Parts: sequence; structure tokens; C-alpha cells
Amino acid sequence: MSFLPALQSQRLILDGATGTELNRRNVDTGLPLWSANALLNDRESGILRDIHMDYLEAGADIITTNTFRTHRRALARCGYAGRALELTRRAVEVAREAIHAAACASPKFIAGSISTLEDCYMPESVPTDRQLHAEHGERVDHLLQSGVDFFLVETINSIREASVIANLAARTGLPVVVSFVCNREGRLISGETLTAAADVLLPLGICAIGVNCGPTPDLAKPLAELGSAFGRDFPLIAYGNIGYADEKVGWINTDSESPEIYRQHAIHWNARIIGGCCGTTPEHIRRLSRDLDDG
Repeated sequence: MSFLPALQSQRLILDGATGTELNRRNVDTGLPLWSANALLNDRESGILRDIHMDYLEAGADIITTNTFRTHRRALARCGYAGRALELTRRAVEVAREAIHAAACASPKFIAGSISTLEDCYMPESVPTDRQLHAEHGERVDHLLQSGVDFFLVETINSIREASVIANLAARTGLPVVVSFVCNREGRLISGETLTAAADVLLPLGICAIGVNCGPTPDLAKPLAELGSAFGRDFPLIAYGNIGYADEKVGWINTDSESPEIYRQHAIHWNARIIGGCCGTTPEHIRRLSRDLDDG
């Protein structure tokens, strides 16, 4: 079964955090490369593979590629601009190796992660339309060449950048899922509404929309807005965070929400795809998966 029929027929479990889980396992996740640091040597790529396998063992149906920072703009800050395709391919290969090694009985899917070119929490730093088209076009092409099952456009802070990425990704013929990061009031970080975002994106042919990388108690409000505006039948995606952002290491892990507390929030999200963002662990995904298994 391919991704789109699976999305249309069942609830899917997304994996949890990659970058913060690498940090928990003593891999350098310092900025600006963040989780992409793990792709620079074989030992840390092995740890990345183990994390993917742990999420699969916990019940994840979808593995997200470690491509959040493998684009040219981010890599250029460390002198690696010319390695964008190489490191994107490596990230997808590691995800595929994990799925093969796990020998799962049910189909598993590889989500090609694409986020903002600049900081996810700074919509004022979104580049020009010309830069967005050129640089995201390259990212889409790199993921397509690497063989992902669908595009996961995630942690996006503005309609303008989201629409450029979604349009480029949709032209490939692969399914496209878009997820926004919102403020405490349930609006995009840019101040725009999710309803306005969906009005722009749905005509482009995206197959799911939602929110991620917000505190788990805050996700219910924007998801309810999307559900009210577009009905219960349109697939939503939701995955919250635990902890807080840090300018040096990227994210500070905390144990503020146990897998059970996270699950108590998640049962109110009414999302077709549900998983975890920064700070979540395989145990959080295992608890969500257990709910799915229990019906």
C-alpha cells in the first residue's frame, strides 16, 4: 500500500523527535546544523538509524527524514553548501535502512522533511519569493531523487513560504502534507490564521494539514479551528513538543510531560496523523500506538 491510500483509510502514527533524541544520545546537535550533524560521520549515522528503528519498534508508521537542515543555505554556514544532495540522500538512506532492518509486518512510509529556510520562529526572516522558489525547488528535487514517499512540509511560520514549498512539492506528483507552527493564540507565528492558510493551500492539492512544534496543551485550539472550517473528513496532522528552544544547542529537553500526559492531550486532537515533535521520545510514540492498537 502506498501512502495516500493508507492516509485515506486509517489513522497513522508519525515518529517522534529526531534532533532532541540525538541530543539525548550524546550526539552534537549544536546550531546551525542541528540534527544534520549526525550525517557527517558513520558512527552518528548509526545512532540515527537506531533512533528510527526505536520509533518503528514503538509503533510508528512514518519515519521522518533527518533533512531539516540539509539544505544549501543551512549547510553553507559551516562550509558544507556543496554537500546538500549528498547529505539529503544519506538521511533518506538511513531511514530506509532502518525500515528494512526492522522487518515490519505492515507498510512503513518515509516522509521527506522540509522546513523554513531560516528560523522557524522568525517569520520576519523569510527570504524573497525568488529565493524561496530557487532554494526550496532544490530541496524538493533532492528529496525526490532520494526516493521519499511523500513530502512533510513542517514547522512553517507563514503562508507565503508554505505556499511556495507546497506548490513546488505538489508538481512532483507525490503527496504533500503541510504543518504549521502557531503562537499561543492559535495563529501562525506570522499572525495569519490557519483558515487563511488552508484556503491558499488546499487548491494546490495537499493531502493533509495541521500543526506541530507547539506546546502540547496549545495544539487543540488550532486543530479545532481547522476541523470546524474543513470538516472531519479532511485529514489533519498534529505533533507537539516538550521542552523549549535554545539559541546555542537548538532545544532543551525536559520531562515536563510523560508519555501518558502527552497522550491525554493527543486524544483531543482529532488528527489522522499523530506523532511527536521536539522533546518527545520513542516511549511517547509507543503510548500513542497502544491507543491505536486498542481501537
